[in-house]
Amino acid sequence: MTSRVTGTTKRSGVAVRRATARDAKRLTALVRSSRAYEGPYAPMIAGYRVGPDYIEAHPVHAAVAEDGRVLGFYALLLDPPELDLLFVADDAQGLGVGRLLMTHLRDTARAAGLDRVRIVSHPPAESFYLAVGARRTGTVRANPPAVMWDRPELELAI
Repeated sequence: MTSRVTGTTKRSGVAVRRATARDAKRLTALVRSSRAYEGPYAPMIAGYRVGPDYIEAHPVHAAVAEDGRVLGFYALLLDPPELDLLFVADDAQGLGVGRLLMTHLRDTARAAGLDRVRIVSHPPAESFYLAVGARRTGTVRANPPAVMWDRPELELAI
């Protein structure tokens, strides 16, 4: 994929669709292979699993290339409203897939009657969320042993 994806739910051969239970293994593989979670962040995703039950219980949407490859996904919790997961495949980063997913997230949140979504960001991803319009609201302190580092807390207005 060499074209840049922009703020629609389908563009340049990439579509965003509702994930299904059958996507669980592919979404889990995307999380576990993320270079953003190497080094000190590796324990956060060690053994992490996006299960079929999670996909069925929450709005989970995947960005999918024309060839069927999952390029990224997000999971939105509705009550309280929070972005629970957002991952883009390492080789699809910088192509607009994350922005496409965030546009879709806004549409999904708006349709659910939400006016804002909380984001507790992976520290290296904070600049991405700021670039798509979120604003920093605070810091979520480390909670060992699950999370060993402080994380930026942001809010995305819908």
